[in-house]
Amino acid sequence: MKKIAILIENMYDEQELIYPYHRAREDYEVHLVGTEKDKEYKSKSGLVLKSTHASKDVDAKDYAGLIIPGGFSPDYMRKSQDTKDLVKAVYENGSPVAAICHGPWMLASSLDMKDVDVTTVPNIKDDLVNAGANWADKEVVNSNGIITSRTPDDLPAFMKEFLNAIK
Repeated sequence: MKKIAILIENMYDEQELIYPYHRAREDYEVHLVGTEKDKEYKSKSGLVLKSTHASKDVDAKDYAGLIIPGGFSPDYMRKSQDTKDLVKAVYENGSPVAAICHGPWMLASSLDMKDVDVTTVPNIKDDLVNAGANWADKEVVNSNGIITSRTPDDLPAFMKEFLNAIK
């Protein structure tokens, strides 16, 4: 069975982690990858979920795709070189990398974003533009396997695009 990695860190947005987690579980083995294995991470509202794997211990080649939820967790994720390296390696292996809301902060920290088309929550638009990306206010954007969306309202289109990219 193909595997999907979903990154987890404190201050994640519940909808942007849980909806992709359960939707992907319909057809894939899903790993919640944090900076540490079996660590409890709290969402913005205090919901606690535990990582199943640590970014330093996984092999990017094992994953058919990777999802970066938003909330403020991406700001914490990008402090981990192992997590940034995982994002880069998954993408360089030809698997799609998807980020929603504030998730593209991790893209800007992990990948060369020059001339990549993206969408994000509007308040991090400048960060992605300054990283060289082309920003648009759209429900979902797929730019050569880098898939982005704005908010939880976009989750159905986001997951449909991500899962189609894997197939």
